[in-house]
Amino acid sequence: MDLWELAARERIRDTLARYNWSGDALRLDDLAQSFCEDGELELRGRESVRGRAAIVELLGGAVATPKATAQASGMKRIVRHYLTNIRFTEVRPDEARVACYFTVFTEIGLDHYGRYRDVFVPVGDDWLIRHRFVATDWSAPDSTMARR
Repeated sequence: MDLWELAARERIRDTLARYNWSGDALRLDDLAQSFCEDGELELRGRESVRGRAAIVELLGGAVATPKATAQASGMKRIVRHYLTNIRFTEVRPDEARVACYFTVFTEIGLDHYGRYRDVFVPVGDDWLIRHRFVATDWSAPDSTMARR
């Protein structure tokens, strides 16, 4: 493996972490910076959205109501994404394909889990998401984030 590929893999891992840490902190504008400016987010069963503003708008609906409900009840809003089995299925100097599993815990406990299938491209010194497909495989009946 060449040094450029090792560097690319680490930058991709950093972008994956930035996406999840920002999402967990409900900082959706920061999360959107993990995508290319015209990046695409596709949630299984829904029409995909393109561009950072559209991504923020889409994800904002998933966190706004539960956050307000938690605050009204005096409960602290908790969101924690855990990634596992990060697999680089293809790494080229101009593009990388990455698959991984995610598990999400919220104030209710295990909230939902599923898979990310991503296409990353180099942008400056970073590797950003050009396309993300999210497949939620299971969600709790009282999930605060995942639609059934």
